[in-house]
Amino acid sequence: MRCLFRISIKHTFYAICTALAPLPPCRFGPYPTGMRAEVIAIGDELTTGQRLDTNSQWISQQLTHLGVEVAFHTTVGDELDDNIAVFQIAMERVDIIVVTGGLGPTADDLTRDALAAASGSPLQRDKTSLRHIQELFASRGREMPERNQVQADFPIGSTPIHNPHGTAPGIEMQIARSGPGTCKLFALPGVPAEMQEMWQATVAQRIHELRPEPRVIRHRRIKCFGMGESQLEAILPDLIRRDREPRVGITASDATITLRITAAGRDEQACWEAIEPTVDIIYQQLGNLIFGEEEEELQHVVVRLLKQQKLTLAVADWATEGLLLQWLQEASGDTGVLKSSPPISSPQLFDSMTTPFENHTAKATTALAEKVRQDNGAHVGLALGAYPPEIQSSSAQVCVALSLPDNKYKMHFSCAAHPAIIKSRTAKQALNALRLKLQ
Repeated sequence: MRCLFRISIKHTFYAICTALAPLPPCRFGPYPTGMRAEVIAIGDELTTGQRLDTNSQWISQQLTHLGVEVAFHTTVGDELDDNIAVFQIAMERVDIIVVTGGLGPTADDLTRDALAAASGSPLQRDKTSLRHIQELFASRGREMPERNQVQADFPIGSTPIHNPHGTAPGIEMQIARSGPGTCKLFALPGVPAEMQEMWQATVAQRIHELRPEPRVIRHRRIKCFGMGESQLEAILPDLIRRDREPRVGITASDATITLRITAAGRDEQACWEAIEPTVDIIYQQLGNLIFGEEEEELQHVVVRLLKQQKLTLAVADWATEGLLLQWLQEASGDTGVLKSSPPISSPQLFDSMTTPFENHTAKATTALAEKVRQDNGAHVGLALGAYPPEIQSSSAQVCVALSLPDNKYKMHFSCAAHPAIIKSRTAKQALNALRLKLQ
């Protein structure tokens, strides 16, 4: 048996701080009798921003599907004492820990050593795992470096998780905490393909067996546009309360507001039944501010409405440098709904920009909406113009004009938004104006 156990002065300091620090109780937020989890991603490449941590996102989705609330995401670099501290804290505050990374054979792969120190369980070599690693190298016609033997070392009392296509087996551990109960830990390789295969083959079933009763968590997302995040929350103050069930979260992205309703229950039907009354309240309160649900975006809604009403659309867009047209093209595909010219960079109607916005840009945009509709033989013409033509600051003014055979409509607004989202917000303003007109 080979024992690798390391405790430094710094580690001892961390252990004392962890024992003294007040930690939140092991509970499941607003969902009683559930389990809480922490996902830990390890690697300097993550903490330095060189690589994106997609593993934590994927694992969190899988845990939620299994009815486990993910309470924490932790990212830590390749320092032994930092890893020990992270594990010790997680062991005290959650029921399930899922770790990715740090199981390779190199000197910066420290997950095994950190788990041994954090749990007080020295490492020992597992002959079966070592034989699998040796056979894997042999099957690939390669000699196994001596350093790879450490990948067969496991904290005493833990169980290897088989990795059929990689040299890094996972680790399953039951860890006693200072308070009541125990914590279950699963350490998996950082390579996504290996990690996901091991999850599906082993870890998902083990977590399913840990649940005290059947349990699932489901979400429903409602998309809104036309109001700021704080304004919208003010309309629904009681729904956003943290101790409410089902829970309602609110997020903003490129001026689109998403309300996420989350419920836990014995099965999917119980979740949807718990969610439905809250959805009804949201629809009653927000009305036309709501444009869709789940993955739906404004362009998808507009294309659907056009198809339902058997209308075609032509677009003239120079304010967003073609972003609006691109979105509509992607959403409509080859349905024939969209009949449009290429993006306009410098329309002749805008040779002179010395007159006030209201007297010039709005008139020109309205005329262009009519022109693009007639030139393309479409039912609806949509033009999007700005003053100045390049909307690079929040002081720019934008006009959206719609032309139908028996009606004209225009609206103008300022680009009061962060520079990074001015173009996307402007395109959404145009789509939303068309959506409301079609409805």
